Amino acid sequence: MSAPHFTLDTDRWQAILNRSFDADGRFVYGVITTGIYCRPTCAARRPKPENIRYFETYQIAEAAGFRACKRCQPNATAPQSQQIEKITQICHLIATSETPPSLAEMANLAGLSPYHFHRVFKRVLGVTPKAYVKAQRTKRLQVELQEQPSVTEAIYEAGFASSSQVYAQANTLLGMTPKNYRQGARGQAIRYTIQRSQLGWVLIAATQRGICAIHLGESEASLVQQLQKQFPQAQLADKDEQFNEWVRQVLALIEAPQHPSTLPLDIQGTAFQAQVWQALQTIPAGHTVTYTEIAEQIGKPTAVRAVARAIATNSLAIAIPCHRVIGRDGGLKGYRWGSDLKRALLDREAQATQRD
Repeated sequence: MSAPHFTLDTDRWQAILNRSFDADGRFVYGVITTGIYCRPTCAARRPKPENIRYFETYQIAEAAGFRACKRCQPNATAPQSQQIEKITQICHLIATSETPPSLAEMANLAGLSPYHFHRVFKRVLGVTPKAYVKAQRTKRLQVELQEQPSVTEAIYEAGFASSSQVYAQANTLLGMTPKNYRQGARGQAIRYTIQRSQLGWVLIAATQRGICAIHLGESEASLVQQLQKQFPQAQLADKDEQFNEWVRQVLALIEAPQHPSTLPLDIQGTAFQAQVWQALQTIPAGHTVTYTEIAEQIGKPTAVRAVARAIATNSLAIAIPCHRVIGRDGGLKGYRWGSDLKRALLDREAQATQRD
């Protein structure tokens, strides 16, 4: 199969969404709102597609007045590209290894000193190697806590050296103790409210870490039932100013989903679900992708059905825009809150992006 040429803007935009290494060296893109140009694989936050200008070479981008991104170094020579590819391979190793590799081991695989590797890793991904390892182990722990017969076995299967290590970091890792995580968030404090919105009734719930549920429904009673099913053992907490501000931001996002949001989300799911949901957050308002494209984006092209199941379990409507995923034939397929609402959401976003 021949390599893609990335001559069409639609192909280039998809390469940026996927951070496709096949596109590296084929083109760069400039962002008119910042005056910066980047590689397709740049780890920086993706701009709106309407703010992008494509260039075949970095020299043309600079001639047009754009300056090089300091993170992805699009005007760098081949060794930097090789470093980025090495770091991608190391990230895969971290995600799949039973025991996380040490900084020295990762640096050795990259052919760099530990100090230099640490700097390059953070420049490419935006986080340190230690933070990335911690995030991957947390995802694995969440999966194992649901699958293993005991908390202790789950902790060791996730690659932690001791249970005391996990319990000491439980609030940071899980937002609760491992036992409570297994028991449906028993004792976890959750604040919630039900509001009227442009989409009808909406339930908004949050932990101390951020919004944990945005449910849409035809009645207040059905929304409460959804929340109880999601967190059967949680305890209700009093609302506060922070929660009220988050509610305001959710309602603003529902009203204008085409505008970027900094809403803090407490995403609680398996590592695979989190990977799928993260991919959904890269789909711009007014655009749609297929289930197959999401599966390919996360590097699991044969897991289309598993991707569909993960999308169906998303409990953060709008904030994680699962409504932007459609069938290969253009059909709406399933949507947790109904196909009519899915069509309404897509139509609203298409109209809003045209006005902007």
